[in-house]
Amino acid sequence: MAGILLPPSIESEPECFPFDHNRNGIGGGPDEPGRDLRETSELDPERATSLGAYRMLTLLAIIWMGALFATLTLVLDFRWVHSKDWVSIPLPHVLYLNTAVLLLSSLAIESARFSLRSGKSPPCIRWMIVTVSMSLMFLLGQAIAWRELVREGLHFASNPGSFFFYLITGAHGLQLLGGIVALVSVGFFVSQRAQKSKQQTAFGTVALYWHFMDGLWLYLLAVLFLAIQR
Repeated sequence: MAGILLPPSIESEPECFPFDHNRNGIGGGPDEPGRDLRETSELDPERATSLGAYRMLTLLAIIWMGALFATLTLVLDFRWVHSKDWVSIPLPHVLYLNTAVLLLSSLAIESARFSLRSGKSPPCIRWMIVTVSMSLMFLLGQAIAWRELVREGLHFASNPGSFFFYLITGAHGLQLLGGIVALVSVGFFVSQRAQKSKQQTAFGTVALYWHFMDGLWLYLLAVLFLAIQR
């Protein structure tokens, strides 16, 4: 029976096997950091998915609005070319002031986003208030433009030109109002000091929509100038 007993060195080797396996990356010891990295990397796709979802919804909304106004432009062009009762309408001068205000609001929202990236929430909130104020000034200017047309006897159904003017500017104003609501909601989100990455994701999405609305207005103003005023 004594000859069957293994030497102490051989009996202790099985205790070394787990260490050797771990050293080769087969066991659980050194593999744990790898698991941690995988677990950590699994969080990034979730954040990326959240970011992608927000941007995808915004892009879908932008595509939908682009298709809507492209259709309105085609209908306007067809009606303008083939219409014998088309009446030229001088555009109210306040529209040009509105354009400047809306472009300045883009600068304000970019200043807010820069402040947010720098970790400065109070300046970000102030720039957001400036952006909302400018957008409300734009909507007020649109209302003034409508009032000028009404004073001149040009109502919604007075002629095809006035119809498309009210329709295009009204549709753009409603969508800009939706952007204002979204921006105010993001402002409350930023003021609550939520996770910084989530704040930047939400704010970047609203800023993308905002810049699209500005570019869309420049396009619509050119259409109104060429077709409505001509």
